Amino acid sequence: MSGHSKWATIKHKKGALDAKRGKAFTRLIKEITIAAKAGGDPDGNPRLRTAVAAAKAENMPADNIKRAIQRGTGELPGAIYEEITFEGYGPGGVAVIVETTTDNRNRTVSEVRHAFSKNGGNLGESNSVRFMFTKKGVIAVPRAAADEDKLMNIVLEAGGDDLNDEGDTWEIITDPSAFDAVAEAIRNAKIETVMSEVTMIATTYTKLEGSAASQMIRLLEALEDHDDVQNVYSNFDMDAKQLEEVAG
Repeated sequence: MSGHSKWATIKHKKGALDAKRGKAFTRLIKEITIAAKAGGDPDGNPRLRTAVAAAKAENMPADNIKRAIQRGTGELPGAIYEEITFEGYGPGGVAVIVETTTDNRNRTVSEVRHAFSKNGGNLGESNSVRFMFTKKGVIAVPRAAADEDKLMNIVLEAGGDDLNDEGDTWEIITDPSAFDAVAEAIRNAKIETVMSEVTMIATTYTKLEGSAASQMIRLLEALEDHDDVQNVYSNFDMDAKQLEEVAG
Protein backbone atom coordinates (compact mmCIF):
# COMPACT_ATOMS: atom_id res chain seq x y z
CA MET A 1 0.00 0.00 0.00
CA SER A 2 1.33 3.47 -0.80
CA GLY A 3 2.18 5.94 1.91
CA HIS A 4 -0.82 7.96 0.79
CA SER A 5 -3.18 5.03 1.37
CA LYS A 6 -1.55 4.27 4.73
CA TRP A 7 -1.97 7.94 5.66
CA ALA A 8 -5.65 7.91 4.67
CA THR A 9 -6.24 4.74 6.69
CA ILE A 10 -4.50 6.17 9.75
CA LYS A 11 -6.67 9.29 9.59
CA HIS A 12 -9.81 7.18 9.54
CA LYS A 13 -8.59 4.99 12.41
CA LYS A 14 -7.86 8.01 14.57
CA GLY A 15 -11.24 9.52 13.85
CA ALA A 16 -9.70 12.58 12.21
CA LEU A 17 -12.69 12.94 9.92
CA ASP A 18 -15.14 12.74 12.82
CA ALA A 19 -13.17 15.41 14.67
CA LYS A 20 -13.53 17.64 11.63
CA ARG A 21 -17.14 16.76 10.85
CA GLY A 22 -17.96 20.38 10.00
CA LYS A 23 -15.10 20.56 7.49
CA ALA A 24 -16.09 17.19 6.02
CA PHE A 25 -19.64 18.47 5.53
CA THR A 26 -18.36 21.63 3.82
CA ARG A 27 -16.27 19.63 1.35
CA LEU A 28 -19.10 17.20 0.62
CA ILE A 29 -21.61 20.02 0.07
CA LYS A 30 -19.24 21.63 -2.45
CA GLU A 31 -18.79 18.33 -4.26
CA ILE A 32 -22.56 17.70 -4.40
CA THR A 33 -23.17 21.24 -5.66
CA ILE A 34 -20.57 20.91 -8.43
CA ALA A 35 -21.74 17.41 -9.38
CA ALA A 36 -25.38 18.49 -9.56
CA LYS A 37 -24.57 20.97 -12.34
CA ALA A 38 -24.59 17.97 -14.70
CA GLY A 39 -28.04 16.90 -13.48
CA GLY A 40 -29.84 16.65 -10.17
CA ASP A 41 -30.85 12.98 -10.42
CA PRO A 42 -28.22 10.72 -8.75
CA ASP A 43 -29.45 7.72 -10.74
CA GLY A 44 -28.42 9.39 -13.97
CA ASN A 45 -25.36 11.24 -12.64
CA PRO A 46 -22.59 8.90 -11.37
CA ARG A 47 -20.54 11.69 -9.82
CA LEU A 48 -23.54 13.00 -7.91
CA ARG A 49 -24.47 9.48 -6.83
CA THR A 50 -20.99 8.96 -5.38
CA ALA A 51 -21.06 12.35 -3.63
CA VAL A 52 -24.47 11.69 -2.09
CA ALA A 53 -23.35 8.24 -0.91
CA ALA A 54 -20.29 9.80 0.73
CA ALA A 55 -22.47 12.42 2.43
CA LYS A 56 -24.82 9.76 3.76
CA ALA A 57 -21.84 7.78 5.06
CA GLU A 58 -20.91 10.89 7.08
CA ASN A 59 -24.51 11.06 8.39
CA MET A 60 -25.22 14.35 6.66
CA PRO A 61 -28.89 15.32 7.09
CA ALA A 62 -31.06 14.68 4.03
CA ASP A 63 -32.14 18.34 3.92
CA ASN A 64 -28.52 19.46 3.58
CA ILE A 65 -28.01 17.08 0.68
CA LYS A 66 -31.22 18.24 -1.00
CA ARG A 67 -30.29 21.93 -0.70
CA ALA A 68 -26.79 21.31 -2.07
CA ILE A 69 -28.30 19.57 -5.11
CA GLN A 70 -30.77 22.42 -5.63
CA ARG A 71 -27.95 24.98 -5.49
CA GLY A 72 -26.08 22.98 -8.10
CA THR A 73 -29.06 22.78 -10.44
CA GLY A 74 -29.88 26.45 -9.93
CA GLU A 75 -33.15 25.89 -8.08
CA LEU A 76 -31.69 27.70 -5.09
CA PRO A 77 -29.21 30.64 -5.07
CA GLY A 78 -25.69 30.00 -3.83
CA ALA A 79 -21.99 30.56 -4.36
CA ILE A 80 -20.60 29.88 -7.82
CA TYR A 81 -17.76 27.38 -7.53
CA GLU A 82 -15.07 26.45 -9.98
CA GLU A 83 -12.70 23.50 -9.81
CA ILE A 84 -8.93 24.01 -9.96
CA THR A 85 -6.41 21.17 -9.92
CA PHE A 86 -2.82 21.86 -8.87
CA GLU A 87 0.18 19.63 -9.54
CA GLY A 88 3.51 19.92 -7.84
CA TYR A 89 6.28 18.35 -5.83
CA GLY A 90 6.72 17.81 -2.13
CA PRO A 91 9.85 17.06 -0.07
CA GLY A 92 12.17 14.58 -1.75
CA GLY A 93 10.53 15.13 -5.13
CA VAL A 94 7.24 13.45 -4.16
CA ALA A 95 4.50 14.00 -6.75
CA VAL A 96 1.39 15.77 -5.41
CA ILE A 97 -2.02 16.49 -6.95
CA VAL A 98 -4.40 18.88 -5.18
CA GLU A 99 -8.06 19.18 -6.23
CA THR A 100 -9.85 22.32 -5.07
CA THR A 101 -13.30 23.85 -5.33
CA THR A 102 -13.35 27.61 -4.85
CA ASP A 103 -15.36 30.79 -5.25
CA ASN A 104 -12.15 32.87 -5.34
CA ARG A 105 -9.48 31.61 -7.74
CA ASN A 106 -6.80 34.17 -6.80
CA ARG A 107 -7.07 33.41 -3.09
CA THR A 108 -6.86 29.66 -3.61
CA VAL A 109 -3.91 29.82 -6.00
CA SER A 110 -1.96 32.05 -3.62
CA GLU A 111 -2.68 29.98 -0.51
CA VAL A 112 -1.98 26.59 -2.10
CA ARG A 113 1.32 27.91 -3.49
CA HIS A 114 2.20 29.19 -0.01
CA ALA A 115 1.43 25.79 1.57
CA PHE A 116 3.81 24.09 -0.87
CA SER A 117 6.66 26.58 -0.45
CA LYS A 118 6.36 26.66 3.35
CA ASN A 119 6.61 22.87 3.59
CA GLY A 120 9.47 22.03 1.26
CA GLY A 121 7.55 21.77 -2.01
CA ASN A 122 6.76 23.73 -5.12
CA LEU A 123 3.98 23.92 -7.69
CA GLY A 124 4.56 22.49 -11.17
CA GLU A 125 3.00 22.89 -14.58
CA SER A 126 -0.25 21.25 -15.64
CA ASN A 127 0.27 17.53 -16.38
CA SER A 128 3.69 17.58 -14.74
CA VAL A 129 2.82 14.69 -12.39
CA ARG A 130 -0.68 13.48 -13.37
CA PHE A 131 0.78 10.84 -15.69
CA MET A 132 2.12 9.08 -12.57
CA PHE A 133 -1.40 8.36 -11.26
CA THR A 134 -4.44 6.31 -12.25
CA LYS A 135 -7.95 6.57 -10.77
CA LYS A 136 -9.01 3.54 -8.71
CA GLY A 137 -11.46 2.61 -5.98
CA VAL A 138 -9.78 1.68 -2.69
CA ILE A 139 -11.49 -0.05 0.23
CA ALA A 140 -9.58 -0.98 3.40
CA VAL A 141 -10.98 -3.72 5.63
CA PRO A 142 -9.53 -4.56 9.09
CA ARG A 143 -7.76 -7.91 8.87
CA ALA A 144 -9.79 -9.30 11.77
CA ALA A 145 -13.10 -8.28 10.15
CA ALA A 146 -13.05 -10.78 7.29
CA ASP A 147 -11.62 -14.11 6.17
CA GLU A 148 -9.35 -13.70 3.15
CA ASP A 149 -11.04 -16.33 0.97
CA LYS A 150 -14.54 -15.07 1.79
CA LEU A 151 -13.54 -11.47 1.14
CA MET A 152 -11.80 -12.37 -2.11
CA ASN A 153 -14.94 -14.14 -3.36
CA ILE A 154 -17.11 -11.12 -2.51
CA VAL A 155 -14.71 -8.74 -4.22
CA LEU A 156 -14.32 -10.75 -7.42
CA GLU A 157 -18.03 -11.54 -7.73
CA ALA A 158 -18.85 -7.83 -7.40
CA GLY A 159 -16.32 -6.89 -10.10
CA GLY A 160 -13.30 -5.86 -8.02
CA ASP A 161 -9.75 -6.08 -9.37
CA ASP A 162 -7.56 -7.23 -6.51
CA LEU A 163 -7.18 -7.93 -2.79
CA ASN A 164 -3.86 -7.14 -1.10
CA ASP A 165 -2.56 -8.14 2.32
CA GLU A 166 -1.36 -4.95 4.02
CA GLY A 167 -0.60 -6.29 7.49
CA ASP A 168 -3.44 -5.16 9.73
CA THR A 169 -5.79 -4.48 6.81
CA TRP A 170 -6.95 -5.95 3.52
CA GLU A 171 -6.73 -3.45 0.67
CA ILE A 172 -9.32 -3.89 -2.07
CA ILE A 173 -8.68 -2.29 -5.47
CA THR A 174 -11.44 -1.69 -8.01
CA ASP A 175 -12.01 0.10 -11.27
CA PRO A 176 -13.99 3.31 -10.55
CA SER A 177 -16.95 1.92 -12.50
CA ALA A 178 -17.11 -1.12 -10.18
CA PHE A 179 -16.50 0.76 -6.92
CA ASP A 180 -20.16 1.23 -5.95
CA ALA A 181 -21.00 -2.44 -6.57
CA VAL A 182 -18.02 -3.71 -4.57
CA ALA A 183 -18.64 -1.29 -1.69
CA GLU A 184 -22.31 -2.31 -1.57
CA ALA A 185 -21.41 -6.02 -1.60
CA ILE A 186 -19.10 -5.49 1.38
CA ARG A 187 -21.76 -3.52 3.25
CA ASN A 188 -24.35 -6.23 2.55
CA ALA A 189 -21.94 -8.81 3.96
CA LYS A 190 -21.79 -6.72 7.18
CA ILE A 191 -18.02 -6.33 6.87
CA GLU A 192 -16.43 -3.31 8.56
CA THR A 193 -14.29 -0.88 6.54
CA VAL A 194 -11.82 1.79 7.67
CA MET A 195 -11.52 3.53 4.30
CA SER A 196 -13.69 3.50 1.19
CA GLU A 197 -13.13 6.00 -1.62
CA VAL A 198 -12.35 6.56 -5.27
CA THR A 199 -8.85 8.00 -5.33
CA MET A 200 -5.75 8.45 -7.46
CA ILE A 201 -3.22 5.63 -7.10
CA ALA A 202 0.39 6.21 -8.09
CA THR A 203 2.14 3.89 -10.52
CA THR A 204 5.54 4.56 -8.89
CA TYR A 205 6.44 5.66 -5.37
CA THR A 206 9.07 7.82 -3.70
CA LYS A 207 10.41 6.53 -0.38
CA LEU A 208 10.81 9.12 2.38
CA GLU A 209 12.66 8.92 5.68
CA GLY A 210 13.61 11.20 8.54
CA SER A 211 12.99 14.93 8.23
CA ALA A 212 11.67 14.65 4.65
CA ALA A 213 8.96 12.26 5.87
CA SER A 214 7.95 14.62 8.68
CA GLN A 215 7.89 17.57 6.30
CA MET A 216 5.71 15.62 3.84
CA ILE A 217 3.11 14.96 6.54
CA ARG A 218 3.11 18.66 7.43
CA LEU A 219 2.50 19.52 3.77
CA LEU A 220 -0.38 17.04 3.58
CA GLU A 221 -1.93 18.42 6.75
CA ALA A 222 -1.56 22.03 5.57
CA LEU A 223 -3.27 21.24 2.27
CA GLU A 224 -6.03 19.07 3.73
CA ASP A 225 -6.86 21.68 6.36
CA HIS A 226 -7.48 24.32 3.66
CA ASP A 227 -11.17 25.07 3.22
CA ASP A 228 -11.01 24.98 -0.59
CA VAL A 229 -9.13 21.67 -0.87
CA GLN A 230 -11.27 18.67 -1.74
CA ASN A 231 -8.65 15.96 -2.31
CA VAL A 232 -4.89 15.53 -2.07
CA TYR A 233 -3.06 12.69 -3.80
CA SER A 234 0.64 11.85 -3.56
CA ASN A 235 3.11 9.09 -4.34
CA PHE A 236 5.12 9.15 -1.13
CA ASP A 237 5.92 5.95 0.72
CA MET A 238 7.41 5.36 4.14
CA ASP A 239 7.53 2.60 6.74
CA ALA A 240 4.20 2.19 8.52
CA LYS A 241 5.86 2.57 11.95
CA GLN A 242 7.46 5.89 10.99
CA LEU A 243 4.21 7.10 9.44
CA GLU A 244 2.39 6.40 12.70
CA GLU A 245 5.09 8.33 14.58
CA VAL A 246 5.19 11.41 12.36
CA ALA A 247 1.39 11.47 12.05
CA GLY A 248 1.00 11.26 15.82
